[in-house]
Amino acid sequence: MILITSPQNSKIKLVRALLGRAKERREANAFVIEGVRLVEEAVSSNWKVQFLLYDETLNERGKSQVERLKSSGVDIEMISKSLMRSLSETDTPQGILAVLDDSRLPIPDSLNFTLILDQIRDPGNLGTLLRTSAATGVQVVILPPETTDVFAPKVVRSGMGAHFRLPIHSLTWEEIREQTKELLIYLADMDGKSCWETDLRQPLALIIGGEAEGASDEARKLATQKISIPMAGNVESLNAGVAGSVIMFEVVRQRNYTAG
Repeated sequence: MILITSPQNSKIKLVRALLGRAKERREANAFVIEGVRLVEEAVSSNWKVQFLLYDETLNERGKSQVERLKSSGVDIEMISKSLMRSLSETDTPQGILAVLDDSRLPIPDSLNFTLILDQIRDPGNLGTLLRTSAATGVQVVILPPETTDVFAPKVVRSGMGAHFRLPIHSLTWEEIREQTKELLIYLADMDGKSCWETDLRQPLALIIGGEAEGASDEARKLATQKISIPMAGNVESLNAGVAGSVIMFEVVRQRNYTAG
């Protein structure tokens, strides 16, 4: 196998472009994953891998994924350790990254638990919300306009594989209204009714607004009720990732552990 050492290699240039700009990801219909665990998640989910790059530091666990993908005909290239380090978005590169197709899972026909992430700008919060969505059985995550690109590197890393298990779709508000017309729509808001005292067992969509400005006017028009998280002391609010996670698990608690 020929070792790639040049930053001018076409695959290296594509990886840099995909890591750097949402526009490039949209135009190429592709995104980058880095690290052994994310590669394992992609492979186990049968996600389409365009090509994979690795270096000499890759551990045995990672090498087993390389061999598995190689046997299925995926384009595999070895690159220099210094080149991998220059591409890596982490402080301690694991020696493996891959370019994947942006092939999203379809929206289910019958919805009873939908999450709408409105104007979430922080990649860490967005990744956390995706990870919690996968853990709580959310059927689809909808991203209205002005929400951070779901395939940005930090979102993919903090999602920890949720991208491969969840339908995640960017929709206009008109499309969102059509998708959620049969659902009760709850907006997380500090002025809302306590989520502990709200019946969340019915088919619903939950809107989590952005960190700085909260929910948009379109989101507020869509919502049928506002709900809040009771908090002690003088705490004004929780960040979007924590607040959304608390309410999603309250939905699970009510549906699975309450009588009636």
